[in-house]
Amino acid sequence: MKAPRFAYARPASVAEALALLDKHKDDARVLAGGQSLVPMLNFRVAAPKVLVDINRIPALAGIKVAKTHVRIGALTRHVELERSADIAKHLPLIAAAMPHVAHPAIRNRGTLGGSCALGDPAAELPACALALEATFIAAGKRGERRIAARDFFRGLYATALKGGELLVAVEFPLSKPGYASAFGELARRHGDYAVVGVAVHGSTQGAKFSDLRVAFFGVGDRPQLAAHFARALEGQPATAKSVDAALSKLDSDLAPRADLYSSAATKLHLAKVLAGRVLKQLVS
Repeated sequence: MKAPRFAYARPASVAEALALLDKHKDDARVLAGGQSLVPMLNFRVAAPKVLVDINRIPALAGIKVAKTHVRIGALTRHVELERSADIAKHLPLIAAAMPHVAHPAIRNRGTLGGSCALGDPAAELPACALALEATFIAAGKRGERRIAARDFFRGLYATALKGGELLVAVEFPLSKPGYASAFGELARRHGDYAVVGVAVHGSTQGAKFSDLRVAFFGVGDRPQLAAHFARALEGQPATAKSVDAALSKLDSDLAPRADLYSSAATKLHLAKVLAGRVLKQLVS
């Protein structure tokens, strides 16, 4: 199939993009990397009357390291994250996740902002943002507002972005001493969407687990933190034995939905297996 007819606009600034979004409201969709939107257009899942192409707005791209955080422009490509020395140094969780994001051709065009704004529950970067306690910066006609990652993802392909708003950047706090990250996912084939995945960030200082954030993806309608599991590990020795003892708490955290390939019980089992593997990376 081919996309339905639409008008096309290519703003040169954030202000111009916001003016277009305000003018056309629900009839407009933002085009960044297009790796999800273009297939949706071709399958007639989406039929906007206007595409607002933000690719010519340089202010929306780039990686900047500040004293307390790393700010990543929403238009920053996956491949830039994958190859960035700053990301590898300051945000190793994202560096670990990037090779799992689709395939090189997709990573060459796909963007951080596009992935997060879409809110796909099986995507890697939203879960990383949740585990790292990122902050999303949204611009609108009344100015910018900041949205914590825990409040940003609202449901299946649903986020806290309001009509007329544009995601302009994501800020990730710099990791504290003694903190580490780990990432893993299970997919039918490498590059496919995850059957289940997990992103972990926390402290093992003093040979004990503390302040753990364990974010799962592919098991619900949004990325979600395993709060009971993390609490069960709080203050426990940072050992494989502690991890195994806490895995049963995931029964209280996760309620996976069956899909075409896996039952809910299978997904929960795989989540426990994967969580065990990934948490043990922190103590190896």
